[in-house]
Amino acid sequence: MQHQLGEDPASHAPRPASRFKKDYYGGALLIVIGLAAVYAGIGYRVGELAHMGPGFFPVALGALLALTGLLIAVSARGEKPASEEAVSHGHPVGMPDIRGGVCIILGILAFLLFGEYGGLLPATFAIVFISALGDRDNTLTEAVLLSLAMSFIAVVVFWWALKLQLPLFQWGG
Repeated sequence: MQHQLGEDPASHAPRPASRFKKDYYGGALLIVIGLAAVYAGIGYRVGELAHMGPGFFPVALGALLALTGLLIAVSARGEKPASEEAVSHGHPVGMPDIRGGVCIILGILAFLLFGEYGGLLPATFAIVFISALGDRDNTLTEAVLLSLAMSFIAVVVFWWALKLQLPLFQWGG
């Protein structure tokens, strides 16, 4: 029996969007979000690099986001749509893998909790560690090492260089 093009022979269900479409649409979404941030940021005084205004950061970040989205979409256009493998990270293709999204949301919630009751260092460690666990390719050791490195960078950049008004450690609120 022949299968129709675009169907998964094992399940007779249509295949999900290829990597080409995911990258293309993901890039387009980043462009839209980036341009929206630029549009919102220019409503404030932008200033210049030496004397930044309140709109400088959203405009710069939005422009970088839109540029990244453009690069992703352009690189996706260079690829030919390819069929997906039957299994992705140990899950059947039709079943969504929500581990990454759940870990990112939990990481943000942990950052809010530890930022309020623990300080910059525990909050940074928690958000990076929990978010890193969302990638099935990361081991616990890699997640800990990444968290320690990012905690060090956060202390140097935000606490020491920028003098962020968030204590390194605090016990309670």
